[in-house]
Amino acid sequence: MAFLELDGLTKSYGALTVVKGVNLAVEKGKLVCLLGPSGCGKTTTLRLIAGFVPANGGEIRVGGKVVSSAASTVPPEGRNMSMIFQSYALWPHMTVFENVAYGLRLRKRPAAEIKNRVDTILAATQLTKLAERYPGELSGGQQQRVSLARALVIKPEILLLDEPLSNLDANLREEMRFEIRRLHDEFRYTTVYVTHDQVEAMTTADVIVVMNDGRIEQAGSPEDIYERPETEFVARFIGGTNILSGARLDDRTVSAEGGLVLACSSGTVGAAGATTAVSVRHHDIKLSQTRPDVDTNVASGTVTRQIYLGSHRDYLVALKGGATVRTVAPVHVAIPVGGEVWLRFPPEHCRALAQ
Repeated sequence: MAFLELDGLTKSYGALTVVKGVNLAVEKGKLVCLLGPSGCGKTTTLRLIAGFVPANGGEIRVGGKVVSSAASTVPPEGRNMSMIFQSYALWPHMTVFENVAYGLRLRKRPAAEIKNRVDTILAATQLTKLAERYPGELSGGQQQRVSLARALVIKPEILLLDEPLSNLDANLREEMRFEIRRLHDEFRYTTVYVTHDQVEAMTTADVIVVMNDGRIEQAGSPEDIYERPETEFVARFIGGTNILSGARLDDRTVSAEGGLVLACSSGTVGAAGATTAVSVRHHDIKLSQTRPDVDTNVASGTVTRQIYLGSHRDYLVALKGGATVRTVAPVHVAIPVGGEVWLRFPPEHCRALAQ
């Protein structure tokens, strides 16, 4: 049995329904990322789990016990969950030690237990030397670690994170992604993490749940979501991809835009006459100035944009048939704008998405 279960969860504000019958089962000790664009319903789903807002329909169960339904809602303080917000929400007049100890003191734990548990979690989050500092004396990354320590020290049944790295600069975000995963591996709390950043999700999650317009588009491991997207939305949202639409030729081949014939090694081509989208990742397309020695999955075009990005070059190519394709190439492949090129779309990297 799953530890956290969302069963037909629905939330509306007047005529606007923002969470639409969400079903999700989270195993104990797993880290699940709710991933999607702004307005997709992921933060509202997190707030429903926390008990900050009541559901209009469906249920939330923790360990088999109903904590939220349309009929009744257990208040946040009765759910034994910890939540970390974007703003960290640290007490500015308290030291790091006092901030982390706050939840234990509210629970009236013995002083010796408080000191022992706070000292342990400060060591785990590499904050021991900062215990007597105030939040205003800390960097953004250090403040984020304090908020994590404060959330973990009370030993919650479920840890909730609402875009916790959005206020950090790029270097700190990268550092904290690995820190969050390290702490999860150490403490194994059941965790629900909301983000719109696919790299955060890929780095931290056991399971990624891609949301769109209040619904779950697809749930699976990071590898499943990236390598085997089930819908065009998921393919576009997770990683850079090209979507080429066309008509079915047979159960593995699509006649795409401009007469480009694409053999697909995975996915579902769809029924005869149905439109099929083919997803091909930017980095999987092979770019060259000579024609590949194959008959299918190749097209010629003209470079319309070329950008040097240090580790590689980013190309935009207008195909003869009218479609535009984005691809990448090693830095030594320097073809100027206006140059004629050939693109090969390896069948093993072409995934059909029936529409």
